[in-house]
Amino acid sequence: MYRIKTYNKISVKGLDRFPRDQFEVGSDISHTDAILLRSHRLNSGDISPNLLAIARAGAGVNNIPIDACTEAGVVVFNTPGANANAVKEMVVAGLLLGSRGLIGGLNYVGQLSAELEEGEFHQQVEAAKKSFAGQELLDKTLGVVGLGAIGAQVANIALALGMDVIGYDPALSVESAWRLSSQVQRAENLSTLLNRSDFITLHVPAIDDTVNMINDETLRQVKPGAKLLNFARDAIVNTSAVKDALAAGQLSAYISDFPLPDLAGLEGVLLFPHLGASTAEAEDNCATMAADQIMDFLKNGNIRNSVNFPPITLERASGFRITITNHNVPKVLSHILAVLADQNINVIDMLNKSRGDIAYNILDIEDKPSDSVLEAIGSVDHVINIRLME
Repeated sequence: MYRIKTYNKISVKGLDRFPRDQFEVGSDISHTDAILLRSHRLNSGDISPNLLAIARAGAGVNNIPIDACTEAGVVVFNTPGANANAVKEMVVAGLLLGSRGLIGGLNYVGQLSAELEEGEFHQQVEAAKKSFAGQELLDKTLGVVGLGAIGAQVANIALALGMDVIGYDPALSVESAWRLSSQVQRAENLSTLLNRSDFITLHVPAIDDTVNMINDETLRQVKPGAKLLNFARDAIVNTSAVKDALAAGQLSAYISDFPLPDLAGLEGVLLFPHLGASTAEAEDNCATMAADQIMDFLKNGNIRNSVNFPPITLERASGFRITITNHNVPKVLSHILAVLADQNINVIDMLNKSRGDIAYNILDIEDKPSDSVLEAIGSVDHVINIRLME
């Protein structure tokens, strides 16, 4: 029986993926094999000796101590793309709200007195509507920074709205490239994209290379009057620089899903309370994807969408399976195989992958290894952990 501890409110559709005859799932579980969470913040003290995996029902993992998990051999999963459609729709809403005077118009009509005669009511509406005139998205240029699961969807739907689209992503994967329309123009660098775009939308993770990427220097390269949208991460934008750019007219609007007190109420700023992935469908998709990844790892040792371990999947053969995590240094695997050979245990199939300082091995073997064999493998230098699956 595997034990899964949950934090936050996890979608029932995700929780129902776990067969109850094999998994015990709940918020009060102890001696846990895996953790399933959303925004709850963990620290290194939450990494118990029994813990094998953590799954975040969402893309960001800033609330998980990744380095400590890697050191302990704990696999951390996320769910990239599961909430992509929800965020894409939010970005479209941000583009429309930033280009048309919709919010001002709504607020104006809402404050009109219900006691006005119908004729007077319509007269005031007609007289005021010119104050809320905006611009169309058609033929405007959208710069998309980051062309992963969300960025690619945003780029494609912007083309359908009649916009010209420029994309910039120095780490564009083959999978992401297949999702992207051939009509998306490629920017050689960030400066080119900023200089050409009427709207700029950010879709990159908050990592060392992207934190504070929108700052005083980069904003000086923006096309004057451009509108900046941030539905990715707050840390990639320097708030003080945005305020200065708005005051100078370098930016005409900042539209963000990450509200901060020093931006609230400023002219040209639209702030939302982190609604990008707040749909029932996105929560279901994220929880389902996270649950499936945990189950496949615990039952089969396969790893999909980990942020700290390599992707690795091996179809189960007959017999038994062992998985081994070790430091990525020479000769570790040869020593492990020597232990098995000394016990006349035949390896049916195997796969080895590495990521940075971590290596991960899946070995299917004919005979069940004894506890002493497992202990011998575990005592090999640089082996972090070993698991047996029957």
